Amino acid sequence: MNIGRNLSAIIMGGGRGERLWPLTEHRAKPAVSIGGKYRLIDIPISNCINSRIKNIYILTQVNTASLHRHIFQTYKFDMFTEGIIEILAAQQTLESTDWFQGTADAVRAYWSRFCKMPCSDFIILAGDHLYNMDYRKFYEFHLESDTELTIATIPVPIEDTSRYGIMITDSSNKITDFIEKPSSDQLQTYIKKSESGEYVLASMGIYIFKKGVLDKALQFNGNDFGKNIIPATMKKFKTTAYKFDGTWEDIGTIEAYFKANIALTDHVPEFNFYDSKRCLFTHPRFLPGSKIEGADINLSIINEGCRIGKAKINRSIVGIRSIISDNVVLDHVVHNGADSYTNDGSGASAPGGIGENTVIKRAIIDKNVTIGKNVILENSNSIEEADLDYCVIRNGIIVVPTRTKIPDSWSTI
Repeated sequence: MNIGRNLSAIIMGGGRGERLWPLTEHRAKPAVSIGGKYRLIDIPISNCINSRIKNIYILTQVNTASLHRHIFQTYKFDMFTEGIIEILAAQQTLESTDWFQGTADAVRAYWSRFCKMPCSDFIILAGDHLYNMDYRKFYEFHLESDTELTIATIPVPIEDTSRYGIMITDSSNKITDFIEKPSSDQLQTYIKKSESGEYVLASMGIYIFKKGVLDKALQFNGNDFGKNIIPATMKKFKTTAYKFDGTWEDIGTIEAYFKANIALTDHVPEFNFYDSKRCLFTHPRFLPGSKIEGADINLSIINEGCRIGKAKINRSIVGIRSIISDNVVLDHVVHNGADSYTNDGSGASAPGGIGENTVIKRAIIDKNVTIGKNVILENSNSIEEADLDYCVIRNGIIVVPTRTKIPDSWSTI
């Protein structure tokens, strides 16, 4: 099986990402940082490369500058390697002057190009999920099942069902019923039981279509795969569920983003950056090693190019080029670092820097933020939602938007 020739990948470049605001104020969802040095878009692209899929097309529309720059700087196949990674942005044509109206409409807008490609199947991927999948196993299942549409699925707790499309399968994994983001009174027939409790089988938003079936499916009414195209396709074409047994997370909210990052600091994280056989690729920056000068660090990730003084860091991620001064406390903090260095070695005045005696707990610090001395960022009153002068609180988590400068002695308390 030559997966590189037979299967092409289409990656959705993300919509407005309103539930991830303010992280998506100036960038598309797939361009949001993860792990202090990567971008979310690196995950599906890396999965494709590791799975030997070399024809990758990324559909983009909203806040694309950062995403486009990252892809251009990172992914280049040489002249001896078959394949392409190409960005296909929303555009006006003689036939249409509209933006993409949804995930299916984005593919529909470029179908005149996709339908001429020599591949036999397309894999449709989201650009904002955290998981590690060998698409070759997925594709082998698709072929062996002799199915026309295969949906990657994963069991999820009942309390999370409102976020997903859920389904029922028979003994041969054929999908017999599907509903997108059901209400609680629609759930009963979809619930399954296991030793660990009740669950439902949810769509991961990852699909493999036979090319001819995708051509016909895009002619159905509706602009979204999950809401419109998948339910309509299932009624006319054989549709099968591929049951993924790995870890998967939809990074759709501030809470999900925060938890997914902090989980990377576990002693043995479920999503493993240290798998040498399945590398996670990103932009090579050639930064020096981080310098640690007396810090007390526990279960944390310190990325390249950082300068850290006598700080106390617990269950946190310190992004590239961060400058952490003496007596700083970081406790459950996702710090996304900086895009460039400054000649000033003081954290209180540098992008990605934190001044002396500052305390930060349960917070997300976006890129290029400057935090002064004696600052306190702590949600001690357990506020769920708030808009403050230099930050916001979402889902009880403090979020400092990119390029913010917090003055000395400012406090959320």
